[in-house]
Amino acid sequence: MGKKTWMMIVLLFTAFALHAQDVAVKTKKERWDAASKADKMSDKLYRELNLTKEQSKKIHDINEDIARRRDESRKNTSLSARERMQQRQTLNTERSNRFKTVLTPAQYKKWNDWEMKKKEQLEEKMDRRQDKKEARKAGNH
Repeated sequence: MGKKTWMMIVLLFTAFALHAQDVAVKTKKERWDAASKADKMSDKLYRELNLTKEQSKKIHDINEDIARRRDESRKNTSLSARERMQQRQTLNTERSNRFKTVLTPAQYKKWNDWEMKKKEQLEEKMDRRQDKKEARKAGNH
């Protein structure tokens, strides 16, 4: 092969490697600030629940407040993991109660059904992880 062919191969390989690194950096899970989290959650609720503009604003404000307080809890190193989990549960309950005052009964039911489904899926995922962990331990002994 000629020198130009090798140069072309090296150039293409380098371009591919740089692109792969760029994609990896962009797909890493990054923490969003409270306002961004509220925007994302509120946009979905606006679309899926057909919220009015007034409902949308109130839901966004609730989501931003809860996300901000959840972030504060997560960053509070003086709390134990159990205390952080309890605060998350308290904030989830508060969000639910506040949503109840903004949404119609039908909208609230639809939202609550989603939340229950998400919770079930998370529990299943955690169970699978625990099963894998236990299987690895059993395999090592």
